[in-house]
Amino acid sequence: MEHITAIVLAAGKGSRMRSQTPKQFLEIGKKPLLYYSLKAFEESSVNDVVLVTNEEYKEYCSKDIISKYDIKKVRKIVSGGTERYWSVWNGLEQCKGTDYVLIHDAARPCLTEKMIEESVSEVRKCGACTVGVPVKDTIKVVNVKNEGIDTPPREYLWQVQTPQSFLYNDIVKAYEKMKISGDTDITDDTMIIERYLGKKTKIIMGDYCNIKVTTPEDLMVSEIFLKKMKKVVDIEGRWC
Repeated sequence: MEHITAIVLAAGKGSRMRSQTPKQFLEIGKKPLLYYSLKAFEESSVNDVVLVTNEEYKEYCSKDIISKYDIKKVRKIVSGGTERYWSVWNGLEQCKGTDYVLIHDAARPCLTEKMIEESVSEVRKCGACTVGVPVKDTIKVVNVKNEGIDTPPREYLWQVQTPQSFLYNDIVKAYEKMKISGDTDITDDTMIIERYLGKKTKIIMGDYCNIKVTTPEDLMVSEIFLKKMKKVVDIEGRWC
């Protein structure tokens, strides 16, 4: 029987949010941002969840999110690292024995069950996939003087999102090689698979609503999307 684990990353500082509270704990619809990702995995075919968060917020996550909202699939809460990739590694170490792992940023609250199930289906076929969306704007490559030097064809450009899904043994092997190399320019997990195992990552259609909350403006936009998805309830208990 195959086993599928999700790693939810909620250990960021969120400095661009201009808030004392890390962005993953800011509220939308009177619930913390993190709640929405955990709820999506709770309602999916994923077997269990490893939550990675800041040491000082572990108790809060356990009592005020997981217990309060009856999230049953979170089996472990672990501390994050100094960089995103170390947080992922801390999560991976708790997933031994699983077959597939889905890695998701808690700062993307508009995750849907559809995205999760399509990721699970695709990773079974190819071993490495990520959700993403085609870019809408023209993209410029610039030099150190901010001068445009190239304009890549838009039809080949996608904006990568999460979850990113992998064979567990492959992502662990790639991370082990990365640790030896001392690489520090890693921005997502598909880079690690491509760079250290030489494997291609399949990109499947995500959703333009699946934005990463980074600034106060993103928080407002996410609330609009969550209301559209009927994930937010108003003060009288109505879906809005």
